[in-house]
Amino acid sequence: MSSSIWPIPTIDRPFGFYWFGIFDKVVATVTGGWFVPSQFEFKPNEALLCDFPHVALAIVIYYLLVFGGRALLKATGAKPLTLKYIFQIHNLWLTNASFVLLALMAEQLIPMIARHGLYYAICNRSAWSQEMVVLYYLNYLNKYYEFLDTYYLVLKQKKLTFLHTYHHGATALLCYTQLIGHTSISWVPITLNLAVHVVMYWYYFLSARGIRVWWKEWVTRFQILQFIIDLGFIYYATFIKVGHSFFPDTICLKCAGTPLATVSGCLILSSYLVLFVSFYVDVYKNSSKQSKVVRRVRGGVAAKVNEYVLLDQKSVQENYDSNTGSPLPTKRRSLKDKKAEIL
Repeated sequence: MSSSIWPIPTIDRPFGFYWFGIFDKVVATVTGGWFVPSQFEFKPNEALLCDFPHVALAIVIYYLLVFGGRALLKATGAKPLTLKYIFQIHNLWLTNASFVLLALMAEQLIPMIARHGLYYAICNRSAWSQEMVVLYYLNYLNKYYEFLDTYYLVLKQKKLTFLHTYHHGATALLCYTQLIGHTSISWVPITLNLAVHVVMYWYYFLSARGIRVWWKEWVTRFQILQFIIDLGFIYYATFIKVGHSFFPDTICLKCAGTPLATVSGCLILSSYLVLFVSFYVDVYKNSSKQSKVVRRVRGGVAAKVNEYVLLDQKSVQENYDSNTGSPLPTKRRSLKDKKAEIL
């Protein structure tokens, strides 16, 4: 009786049900048959945003809107927008979308690794299955939706770090190079990134709701750990690929993927690790007033990674204690000051 309600999980069906089949029917119904995941065939230069001119144009437009928008808002003296409820919906959507994609990938990867091993899953061309490719593609398109993270900050007139603006544009480019490069190892950084995003965007949603959590620092740590694991796999696959190309008699193993995908993956992921570690050290190991304040404000360091919480230097100097980072007591206004405000 119970098994008919919820089938017993197996290696081939780790969740009992075949979630990809359910996902396939739901998406096909919602899109009116326009997009059917099980029938999708990835073709470079034909699929949406899968030719370099359009990818480059989309990324250039992203940076033009970010920096041009900031300059325009500053020049016109426009007031910052709050976008409180829209921002909450945005974060909730990304939390759920990341979770769904992560679960669908796990359903494909668990039997693959169990049946064929980890090396097969990261290096064999056959691991580039139709189901995995459509999930890679949907994750790739989602990277353009994540540009909204930065657009919201521009409209809120928050300061932006190099880490934040570089990260979004570079990630879209990274996903594109791996798609056209047919890298079977793509699932490693993607699944880890999805896991981070489930936690990170849920944290941002709670923070936007005014809910404080104790694990905010762990979001940043989780991001750093993600890149360390990513690079361990990427460097191994690169070693196999390069070694086989130059020393085929010594290293007989092969690893799927084009040279462009290999080089771009190594460079971009390595830059992420350097930037996030530098950021973490600057905020958590630095004893400056700015870092002390950031550690105490709502949202803290995890939020500052994407600049959802950022105090300007003047605010820090005037309103926070230089030793503890705690807010200074609010000065009581005199009767004269109150009358002046009314006038």
